[in-house]
Order: sequence, then C-alpha cells, then structure tokens
Amino acid sequence: MPSITTEAQLAEFSLAPGFRTAATACGLKKSGALDLLMVWADEPCAAAGVFTTNRVQAAPVLVDRDALASGADRIRGVVANAGCANAVTGDRGMTDAKRMQAVAARAVHAKPEEMLVLSTGVIGVFLDMDKLERGIAALHSGDALRRAGDAARAICTTDTRAKVASVTVELSGGRVTIAGFAKGAGMIHPNMATMLSVITTDADIAPEALDRALRAAVSESFNRISVDGDMSTNDTVLILASGQVGGSAADEPAFTAALAAVCKSLARQIARDGEGATRLVELRVTGASTESQAHRVGDSIACSPLVKTAVHGNDPNWGRVLAAAGYSGEPIEPARVRLWFGDGDDVQLLDRGLPVEFDKARASALLQCDPAVIHLDLGLGDAHAIVWTCDFSAEYVHINADYTT
Repeated sequence: MPSITTEAQLAEFSLAPGFRTAATACGLKKSGALDLLMVWADEPCAAAGVFTTNRVQAAPVLVDRDALASGADRIRGVVANAGCANAVTGDRGMTDAKRMQAVAARAVHAKPEEMLVLSTGVIGVFLDMDKLERGIAALHSGDALRRAGDAARAICTTDTRAKVASVTVELSGGRVTIAGFAKGAGMIHPNMATMLSVITTDADIAPEALDRALRAAVSESFNRISVDGDMSTNDTVLILASGQVGGSAADEPAFTAALAAVCKSLARQIARDGEGATRLVELRVTGASTESQAHRVGDSIACSPLVKTAVHGNDPNWGRVLAAAGYSGEPIEPARVRLWFGDGDDVQLLDRGLPVEFDKARASALLQCDPAVIHLDLGLGDAHAIVWTCDFSAEYVHINADYTT
C-alpha cells in the first residue's frame, strides 16, 4: 500500500458497512479547522483496543479501558476531538471525558458506557466542554460533514495530510471490509501505541478474537514505527466490528492478516508524515536470532538522530547505523554484520564487520529515495523485522520549538 493518502483516495474512502460518520469544527483548534468527529453504528458492535504503555495516561485512555472491560460486545461508536489532549488534567479531566462520552451517547441513543472517546492535542489543558457539547450537537445538523474522509481530517493535529486505508478479504461468510483512519506526526514511538486510530469492519467476530487480531496486527505495524522517540499519553487504536458478515473461527488467521495490512499502511503513512519529514525510511533487519532482537535493533537505529539526519542530508555515513545497532542492548557480533542501502541491496557498505569499497554517489542517491531502504543483516539466525521511521530535518525543530506559543 502507498505511504501517502492522496486527495482522490481520501474523497473515495469509506468505512466498513454498518458505520456512519460526521465531522465538524467546534473551535477547539485555533485555526478553525475540523476538530470533532464521531463514528457510530446503529446496532451494538464488538470492539477491542490497544493503548499507550506510558505510565502517564490521558483521561480518555482510562475511560476507554473501563468501557471495553465491561462491554466489549456492545460498543456503539467513538467520539474524538483534536486541539486538546485532556491529559494530566486530574479529576476534572476524568469528569470531562465521561461527560463527553455521555453527550455523544445521547446523540446516537446509546448508553454512556457504549461510547468510546479519543482526544489529541496539547497536554495539561482542560477541554472546553461548552464548545464540545455544541460541536456534538452540530454533528447531527445539516452542516456536519458526512464523508469518512472528513472524519479522518478532523482528528489531525500537526499532520500534513489525513491517513486512511482499506482492504477486503474473502472469509467463509463472504467478503469482509476492514477500513480505518489514523492521525500522528510527532510524539511517535513504538511500544503501543504511537497515535490515534479508528478501524472498522463488517465481520462478525467475537471481542476475544477481535482483541487477539488487533494485538497481532499492532505488533507488526504501529509498534514498528518511530518519528522522534517520544511516546504519547493518549495513544489508542480502536477497532469496531458491525457483525454484518458472518464467519467462523477458522477465519481468524485470514482476518488478522488483512487487519495487519490496514495497520501497516496507516503506520507507514504516520512515519512518512513525521513532523518535518521529507521521506520514509525503511529499516530491514535480517539474520537475527529472534524477531524481538531484530525489532530492538531496528528500533535503536530508527531512534538515532544521527542516522536520521544523515538520511536527510543524503550522507552515506554507515558508521552511524552500526553504532546505533551496537547500543541497542542486543548481543550482536560486529564481525558477522553486513549492511546495504537500497530496496534491492543495491550498494553494500559493510561485509562481515569490515568496510567495503562502494560508490558514494550511488549510495547518496539511494538515501534520497522514498522510502530510503537500509538493510542490516546480523548474521546470527533466520529471524527478521522491519521498522519504519523518517528523516530528521530542521523543520522538526521549528514545529516543536513553539508548539504551544
């Protein structure tokens, strides 16, 4: 799947059958842009979620955990706002999140515990509940925008573009759709989660199986990206299943693979849209003893400012890649390591721990590709992993130096 959603794709995007959307601008964003959305179904859905492992967790994360723990088979929808994270807001933040949940529930004739809530924006700021309540009321007016692509826009903060993905898969009961959107550009780092995402499907699947599928998909997608090494307080991935297409337990592997394809597309789009980024970077780590080892080595390289700035400057400074792998904490053996640049291993830079002569102009040109591919083989086994990041430009500093001022 592409690492950028085009305007044409956004215009044609729709969620899975059984779901409706609405988006509006309620004034939480200073720019006046879309900042409030709702996704809902007329009947209860099975649902699952994966949340940030940051010990500092926003009120919406806590509310959603409770809602899923008590009723993962009867969720009706999700309401989400941008412009305020409702994080580090204490008891008032929890009260506001639950009020947001209740107001959205009334709008779709659901119980409060049947609605999930998402917030994104500045930490340590209270929600303007008057604006939020007026906004939720406006979601059911004639002025609300009904396209799923508008909902994808409304969740954005520093994103330069909306991010959507959709696949269909044949299961035993018929053709199933999995479709969702995500936001994320900064404060992006693995260990679930790294952003906000809402995914829908019309599959008839039990909450327990849905939870297994989501966790498996997240492990090889959203947990494999990094923009800046910072993990958010609000990160959440939610999936809702309307149950319109029946199936069986035997469908779970095929469903999980299709869900992973959607999650990988969204994850790649987040990494490509990293704040100030000019290209996606794909780190392929092979020859590892275990997949977790390959992941940790790739993660270490992805978080290196020196590697990311070298890619931005098209500088084939391969020593930075090896150094980052070396401080990953994994017991790699430098004398076994090989390194290439390029999607087809076009230029080899290192062979069994020793530098080789290479065409520097060609290596530099390969770093300009989108994605720029770096392949590191550890020479220890057969396990492998892919991690995605982006280059690091001066624009990242400009965006984050005055984010709240």
